[in-house]
Amino acid sequence: MIGGLGNVGKVPELRNRILFTLGMLAIYRMGVFVSTPGIDVVELRKMFDTGDGTLFGLINMFSGGSLENFSVFTLGIMPYISVSIIVQFITPVFPALEALKKEGAAGQRVLTRYIRQGTIALALFQGFMIARGLQLNSALVLNPGPAFILSTMITLTAGTAFIMWLGEQISERGIGNGMSIIIFAGIVARMPRTFVELLAKMRVGEIHPLTIMVLLIVTVAVVMGIVYVERSYRKIPLQYPRASRMVAKDVGIPQHLPFKVNSAGVIPPIFASALLMLPATVGQFFVNDPDNPRELLQDLLGYLAPGGWLYETLYVALIILFAFYYTATITNPVEIADNLKKNGAFVPTVRPGKETAEYLYGVLNRLTFWGGIYLAIICVVPQVLYTKLGAQSFAYVFGGTAVLIAVGVTLDTASQIQSHLIARNYEAFMSKSAKGGRGGGIGSMGYMRQRILKR
Repeated sequence: MIGGLGNVGKVPELRNRILFTLGMLAIYRMGVFVSTPGIDVVELRKMFDTGDGTLFGLINMFSGGSLENFSVFTLGIMPYISVSIIVQFITPVFPALEALKKEGAAGQRVLTRYIRQGTIALALFQGFMIARGLQLNSALVLNPGPAFILSTMITLTAGTAFIMWLGEQISERGIGNGMSIIIFAGIVARMPRTFVELLAKMRVGEIHPLTIMVLLIVTVAVVMGIVYVERSYRKIPLQYPRASRMVAKDVGIPQHLPFKVNSAGVIPPIFASALLMLPATVGQFFVNDPDNPRELLQDLLGYLAPGGWLYETLYVALIILFAFYYTATITNPVEIADNLKKNGAFVPTVRPGKETAEYLYGVLNRLTFWGGIYLAIICVVPQVLYTKLGAQSFAYVFGGTAVLIAVGVTLDTASQIQSHLIARNYEAFMSKSAKGGRGGGIGSMGYMRQRILKR
């Protein structure tokens, strides 16, 4: 893969896509440092200096540092993700949405428009609640009042809409999944700073050097484990009738059906984090409200903070739930079984059609269960361990969730780059083969390969 990635500069289209993605990420990172009007950023940063172990640290990590600056991108991409979760869950319930989903590209455009509209509505609501909560702390707001609330709502919503546009542009004209790339950029940008802060604490004696050694060893082990599992497949053997078997071997038709151990990728942790942060983000700003039951609210927010038993329990349950849900959304065993039957392929000892679909369902469910367990362990255990060792800020930026997203997005993006390179090389090979072997040989074999792949 590394050798293939060295040829990126030789493919103009791929080079332009990568440069476009980097340009969009540069714009996003610049926006992180543009503060929202009416906020005393110095006082807000003091709150973060004493609140790394609270929920603010996790929210700040997903927003790429936007929250501590209270920038125009404070809400980040989380409103979009939250609305996407809601739409995916309610689609099977409402026949109209289910019909749109089955219409293909046209229906998907309508669903995307609904998600955008819902994102704006949710961002306005969150902006209102956050602005109202900030006004309770007179030291943070320079000029409290309705004008501050309105301007904050509009500013934060505009920032979310702009990030949503950036993500869609990256997905369409860049490389990789735009929303995941944006979250990835926010996490990676904070890693060097967090590591330098950790070394500074070691110099003043706040953290023992042996603790840092343990943190680094665990982090490297987590990265190695993620790479190993993300590259693991369950290969289901396929067989063809005798005549088709010879053709399949000659033209390179796969002799097995690969199922990833973790088909859902990094989506379950992102979705689970978004759902858990949504109520806690708003509630965190109302701790100082004298009209609310302060002690009860503080206890609830304590349970919902990372490290609390309620948070970790809900986090694990949501990760496994979203692993099953998202895998079922992107993989349809019935459709796979039908395609195998049409192409004359079958799984040994399993009858084509319905029995093959049931067999694939069983394999997929077992893989998804263990994939969900793997995600839960990776996302929870390192973060809890880092917190117990007294490195809360390190836990948010180098914890299992952040590292999983960073490594997972890196592997997916590298795979997409490699796919572009392979597709280009294959097209060049096919054009040369067609010119040099129209009467038979390699050229006719390439034509046969295209015929079979179209089937």
